[in-house]
Amino acid sequence: MLLIVDHSNRAYEHLALRSMFEARKRVFIDLLKWDVPALADRFELDQFDDIYANYLIVTDRAGQHLASARLLPTVRPALLGSLYPDLADSRVPEGEDILEITRFCLSPGIGARDRRVARDVLLVGLVEYALANGVRTYIGVAELPWFRQIERFGWDCRALAEPKIHDGRALVGLAIDVDATTASKLAINGITGEAVLPPAAAA
Repeated sequence: MLLIVDHSNRAYEHLALRSMFEARKRVFIDLLKWDVPALADRFELDQFDDIYANYLIVTDRAGQHLASARLLPTVRPALLGSLYPDLADSRVPEGEDILEITRFCLSPGIGARDRRVARDVLLVGLVEYALANGVRTYIGVAELPWFRQIERFGWDCRALAEPKIHDGRALVGLAIDVDATTASKLAINGITGEAVLPPAAAA
């Protein structure tokens, strides 16, 4: 199941949001060792998790997080422009039709196949969200190996500058252009979002 959580319904999606912030802590702090704060040593949130942030969350049938991404408006302070402006050779792209993808997160411990399925549902969901909301470009920041994977998905993805080292990590500013052909480009690479998501975990 793919949920879209924004200011209008976030009060009703406590389980999906809570499990997403827990997964983000396990991935970004525990696994990847990012130097970002944890709330109550359980959740990963930052200054961009405010009322303007929207979330695409893939859940199992019980509403537990499998994959997610945070979408930030670029007409407000966002991660690339605020913290990593040097990752773009020219001005960081911004506008009403440009959103920033951040905190792309796949839950650990659910198995490689289920992670792939959840990832594909999320990728297709990002395309459908863009087309439904007049978004022509996503921007973001990725470590270089992850950027190489994003390029191989088949959509129109480009680096905004050469990779630069931040805190020992090679980071890339990126842009992904989305149009009516994007879904078919993903499908050529086997990304359709049509596979069955895993059932709820046993209690």
